[in-house]
Amino acid sequence: MIAVCMKWIDHRPDVDRLTGEVHTDSRTSGASDADQAALEWGLRIGDAWRAGVVAVTAGPAAAETMLREALSVGAAGAIRVELEGHAPSDVVAAALFEALPAGVDLVLCGAWSVDRGTGSVPAYLAARLDAAQALGLITVSFDASAVGVVDAERRLDGGRRERLRARVPAVLSVEGGGARLRRAALAGVLDARTAPIDVMVPTAGGVPGRVHAPAIRTAPFRPRARALPAPSAALSARQRILALTGALVDRDPPRLVRLDPPAAADELLAQLEAWGYR
Repeated sequence: MIAVCMKWIDHRPDVDRLTGEVHTDSRTSGASDADQAALEWGLRIGDAWRAGVVAVTAGPAAAETMLREALSVGAAGAIRVELEGHAPSDVVAAALFEALPAGVDLVLCGAWSVDRGTGSVPAYLAARLDAAQALGLITVSFDASAVGVVDAERRLDGGRRERLRARVPAVLSVEGGGARLRRAALAGVLDARTAPIDVMVPTAGGVPGRVHAPAIRTAPFRPRARALPAPSAALSARQRILALTGALVDRDPPRLVRLDPPAAADELLAQLEAWGYR
């Protein structure tokens, strides 16, 4: 059996320019080009090897739309794991590993997602499956007479290519330009509307570590506070404010210094310390 792991992402997220908070909308969400390519390669290999293909995702209920699209083009089954969209990669891989049906010996994924771009989930998943891994593939080739063997090619630095041969069990991650997902027939679209989708909730043992993503700073940048001596208590309130703000203090004029990088760094640190930063 072949499994294709897909991620539900927003292709046009709205990012608050002040706070950095990201707002997503299910109407503009779906599978990335890389995940669609992974599904197409999985369907082609399944046709050649006469193996069933199951689409798996970890995400909210809205992600079932993506799974139904996978069913409409030929996937034999669909599984959704109830998991937060911002869960860390190791948690996502653990949840997908727990959801994979028995008998899966080949897993295909997108090389990376547009929302995070780390491409680490396939590697984590291969480690849990104790499977061979071939990551970042641009082409995949296979033969019906050699079931369980996949030849692939991936891009290297300097315009070079690396050819790989993977034997199942294996996890393959593919780039989006390698294949284009086929169009669904009308009968497939109609059948996918009512097809059952298995929904799983990861157990505590199946998802080790953090379930929630680490806290991310979303507040506007604020420089470190300066260390200032307290003004004398004998001064009036206005005089204390003037002393704290330095409004009446003569300031050194700006200057241009040309130094080597090490000396320039020392000069900057010395100037910051003179201004009261620690």
